[in-house]
Amino acid sequence: MGKYFGTDGYRGKANDNLRLDLAMKIGRYLGYYYGKERHAKILIGKDTRQSSSMYEHALAAGASASGATVYLLGVCPTPSVSYLIQKEGFDCGIMVSASHNPYYDNGIKLFNHDGKKMDPEVEEAIEAYFEREDDLPFAQEDKIGKVLNFEDGLQLYISWLKEVNPLDLNGYKIALDLANGSATTTAVECLSERGATLEVIHSEPKGVNINENCGSTHPEELQELMREGNYDVGFAFDGDADRLIAVDEDGNLITGDYTLHILGKHMLKKGILKDNVGVTTVMANLGLYKSFEKNGIHSVQTAVGDKYVFESMEANDYKVGGEQSGHIIFKDYENTGDGLFTALQLLKVMKDEKASLKELGADLYIYPQLLVNLRVKDKQVVLDDPEVNEVIHQVEKELGDEGRILVRPSGTEPLLRVMVEAKTDELCHDYVYRVIDFVKDKGL
Repeated sequence: MGKYFGTDGYRGKANDNLRLDLAMKIGRYLGYYYGKERHAKILIGKDTRQSSSMYEHALAAGASASGATVYLLGVCPTPSVSYLIQKEGFDCGIMVSASHNPYYDNGIKLFNHDGKKMDPEVEEAIEAYFEREDDLPFAQEDKIGKVLNFEDGLQLYISWLKEVNPLDLNGYKIALDLANGSATTTAVECLSERGATLEVIHSEPKGVNINENCGSTHPEELQELMREGNYDVGFAFDGDADRLIAVDEDGNLITGDYTLHILGKHMLKKGILKDNVGVTTVMANLGLYKSFEKNGIHSVQTAVGDKYVFESMEANDYKVGGEQSGHIIFKDYENTGDGLFTALQLLKVMKDEKASLKELGADLYIYPQLLVNLRVKDKQVVLDDPEVNEVIHQVEKELGDEGRILVRPSGTEPLLRVMVEAKTDELCHDYVYRVIDFVKDKGL
């Protein structure tokens, strides 16, 4: 990770550490980099944050000043940008969003010509340009680029979703929480045109209410709606609609672990699970691993982050993978997570199996989990300490097959993350604090 770009783009508080002048420079560099032989063709999408239009225009101004033709998709899900880059032959794409963060944050996420996360060397070159004194050449006269609205972009994406998920949803009652974000532009149209009856909440973006007590990170209101009403399923999206948390008919959360469990079993049954593998991060629940093993599915674990999940899937042609947070990737169809695609896939399984989400997830036991962050002087010193490692080893030994401990450093802060899964919440607490108290007592 660089000084500005992390695993999910350049993110920060709007007009604070996410700087407008640097947004323009990102546009300038991409227009220059992809426009060495001809006018670059760049796609820009955004979520509903108040600051998103500001960054959209800065990026577009920078890119067109370098000679690029810029197409503005407007408010859209992140996966629609990835899809349209490939479908319409864009040189690269940009999504302005901070995903599930509060409205005052924002981010700039870059995609290459394949609709995949931008190559690290390009992000490194952009960062080097940030620090340079000299500027890139400005396009002159008729070489100056244009900024156009991509009028039909979202319809192309919605039509594609329909084409690859041909579902008849007549008779289904679905509750939707759109997080006052990107899903407001696609989810209702996509599901209603298939015949579903919809109840929709948090579908009125005001620029400052994205993710506010709603969406995949705060699905409590959707859960209550499911308990009170007579719905088949509920779906909660995050701010840029690349994640999905579902809710069953009784108001129980169907996290990414449940989704992988349900989809993995179904794909195995259909014979479309390459090498019988499901890809997860190390933070997936122990119950998912046990479920996979019981059902004949092999687990491949990656570092935390959908970027690493996709890298593993791409390298080995694995078909499905994702995170507990609801970021699910279907490699044969997309290069990034897509909340609406995931919702359609869950509905397909429900129809194929003639079962509810509750029934489909009934055989998955989720182990209680506790994650505590500990601020330390030096993460690596703690991780290399033999006595600390002996305490961790002793916890592993005591947990045996009925739990696990994971101790890892934060990627961005001087924090150690200590996570334990065990049969009870009390055991989780005891084991986590056995490690934390030991580190504290040593003064590390």
